[in-house]
This record gives sequence, C-alpha cells and structure tokens, in this order.
Amino acid sequence: MIADLERRYGAYLGVAADRIRASLWRLRGADLGSKTRVGRYSSATRPWRFTTGSRVQIEQRVCIKIVSESARCSLGEQAFVGAGTVLDVLDELRIGNQVLIAPGCFITDHTHLAGAGRVIANQGCESAPVVIGDDAWLGAHAVVLAGVHIGAGAVVGAGAVVTRDVEPLAIVAGVPARLIGKRG
Repeated sequence: MIADLERRYGAYLGVAADRIRASLWRLRGADLGSKTRVGRYSSATRPWRFTTGSRVQIEQRVCIKIVSESARCSLGEQAFVGAGTVLDVLDELRIGNQVLIAPGCFITDHTHLAGAGRVIANQGCESAPVVIGDDAWLGAHAVVLAGVHIGAGAVVGAGAVVTRDVEPLAIVAGVPARLIGKRG
C-alpha cells in the first residue's frame, strides 16, 4: 500500500517538501522567487544575502556558503543547481537565467593569499566577482574560480577547471579549461 502511494504521489510529495524548505529559507531572509525548490540537506549561510528568480531548483545537499555580510549571491529565472554543488561567495556570484549546474560543481569568487613567510590561513583572501551568463551549462564536478565570466550559452565540460573567461557559446573542457568547440 505504501509503495502504491509512493508510485502514485511521490513526485508531488517531493515538490511540496522542496517548496516548504524554500519557505523556511524565506523566513530566514532569503529572497526566493515563486515556485523555487530547495532539496533536502541543502544549506545557506547568510540566506538574507541570497536571491533567486522564479522556478529555481536547488537539489539536495547544495551548500551556499556566503562568507561575508557584504556578499551577494543570485540565481536567475529557472536556474538549476545539481546535488552536492558548493557556491562559496565572499564578494559576488551572479548566475543567469536557465543556467544548468550539474551535480558536484564548485564555484568560488575568492582565493587565499599565499605569500611565503606567513601562515596561509592568516593572510586573508582576495576576491573578484564570478558571472555565469544565461543558458550556460556546467558539467558534473566542474570548478569555476574567482574573477571568471562565463558567456551566455557556453558549455563547461565535466571535471573542467575554469580559470579564465569563457566566450558566449564556447565549449570548454580540461584542466585548466580550454576551448574545444563552439555551439551551433
């Protein structure tokens, strides 16, 4: 009987639970668009610095780590963030409309300073905004580092490490990511 109910109504129950979690994030100060979904075990530090458009889906175990009180993290309309992704923001991260971020990605806008003669943890960080344009797609386990701008419609291959800007409609892959083609 329970299996029957799960088959019949499981998807609806999952959506309802995700929307309830989104409502709880709103209570904590997040500015989430309508019909936004937040998966199980996802977390947001400083949710009042986090905004989304409508119909955004954040899958399970996503970590939105907003490191400073002045930071801003935003996702556009119908953006999708896959399971286990980490968004690590000190300054600014802007993700456009209809962006697909596959599971396990890591996106950060800062890096630790690492001068010789001092403990790295005591040297602070430097940051530069990260912008991901509309309709971009990041493959599973891609890494995007500080200061990178990914153009609209670009594709980042699975496991790529993006260290510099990606042109619109470009397809990049590898470590570090290099151009391997163009869409269209």
